[in-house]
Amino acid sequence: MDADILLFLQNAVRNPVLTPVFTMITVLGNGGVLWVLVSLLLLVPRKTRKTGFTAILALLVSLLVNNIVLKNLVGRVRPYEVVEGLVPLIGRPRDFSFPSGHTGSSFAAAWVFYRNFPRRYGIPALVVAGLIGLSRLYLGVHYPTDVLFGVVSGIGSGCIALMLMRRVTDK
Repeated sequence: MDADILLFLQNAVRNPVLTPVFTMITVLGNGGVLWVLVSLLLLVPRKTRKTGFTAILALLVSLLVNNIVLKNLVGRVRPYEVVEGLVPLIGRPRDFSFPSGHTGSSFAAAWVFYRNFPRRYGIPALVVAGLIGLSRLYLGVHYPTDVLFGVVSGIGSGCIALMLMRRVTDK
C-alpha cells in the first residue's frame, strides 16, 4: 500500500507548479531549521521564553528518538531504492527512512506551539508541519508509514517536553 500511494503521487499529483513549492517546503524541515529558528526567537521575549525552551527540548527528544535510535534500529531503506519506477525529486538522503525526521521534528515543535499558544498560532504551526510531512511523500523520499509515525513520534516528543518542562517549573 505504501508503494501504491507513492506511485499515485508521482503519476497523478506531481506537476511543474507543485514541485518547486514542495521542494521549498521540505527545505524548511532540513535539520529542523524552521523550528529551531522560531524556538530561538521565542527565547528573546520573557513572555514566550518557556515555550521556546520547551520546543527546543521537544526537538532534542525527537532527534534522539527518531534520528539516533529508531532510524538505526529499524534500518528501513528509502522507498526509491525498492519501489520500482519511483523517482525522487531531490538529492537522495543517506540515512534510513523510518521514521521521517523532518516530520517528527516538525510535529514536536508544532505540538508545543499548539499547546502553549492561542489556536490562531498553534493551528498554522500544525499545518506547516503537515505540509513538511506531505512534502517528503511528494518528493519520493519517505514511505507514508514513515511520515505517519513521524507525526505520532513528533507529538509524543512534544508531550514529553511539555511534561518535563512542567515538572521543572513546578519545582
